[in-house]
Amino acid sequence: MKRDAKNLTNTLALAAFWVAGITTVVVLFAVIGYVFINGARQISPEFIFTNPHGVNAEGGVWPTIVATLYVTGLAMLLVTPVAVLAAVYLAEYAVQGRLVRTIRFAADTLASVPSIVMGLFGLALFVESMGLGFSVISGALALSFLMLPIVMRTTEEAIRAVPKYIRWGSYGLGASKWQTVSRVVLPAAASRIITGIILAAGRAVGETAVVIFTMGTMINTPILPTDPGRSMTVHLYQLSMEGINMPAAFGTALLLMAMVLAFNLSARWLLRRNRRMQG
Repeated sequence: MKRDAKNLTNTLALAAFWVAGITTVVVLFAVIGYVFINGARQISPEFIFTNPHGVNAEGGVWPTIVATLYVTGLAMLLVTPVAVLAAVYLAEYAVQGRLVRTIRFAADTLASVPSIVMGLFGLALFVESMGLGFSVISGALALSFLMLPIVMRTTEEAIRAVPKYIRWGSYGLGASKWQTVSRVVLPAAASRIITGIILAAGRAVGETAVVIFTMGTMINTPILPTDPGRSMTVHLYQLSMEGINMPAAFGTALLLMAMVLAFNLSARWLLRRNRRMQG
């Protein structure tokens, strides 16, 4: 009797897992399919490489693509050194105690802060107090706060995943702690670290509230970090809310989705490549 009840429980649990998995896949492909069907007809070289113009935002989305990649790339440059150094400290140097627990708690809390709150923080600090105005650098600084906990925790896990015998071999050859970390451990964890950075960048690409409060909504191709700009997410928001050009909105959504998908696929490819090299 107990055996039958156990088998029934296992069967129900397995069925629940299958239903959850299939539902996730169906919802994902439904969203992708809906956006693709409505946006594919809009995609063309003219749409990608020209500027929007006119009352109905006709034309292309090139300035928003440039602004999105610009602010995301600058945020990656700002956050990577800080996050990697913090992760090295936590994984290799810090003694487990109150300070380490406080740092991890702060990182976890920062990761859970709503993006609109981070946008208001960026508006108050970078745009207003520091006088940077609505600009790419303001958006990048605000985005770097969102990316920091993701890159820091993934880097820490990547460093801890490096086998101890690699460190011992380096110490056996007379290398110092820093030489071992910088020349052995970090190169061994590089693929996983880059994967974490790419995933964080993928999240940054999809942010709207942060950049609308810090980079602004002006449609222009930013050249300098102090120039304002409009990201693809903000452009999509404006088109959707005003309803002035829904085909362009779906085309923008499709390009944005393709960009995020490219980031995620790149991260997965690097992770698989790292596993093949280690295995």
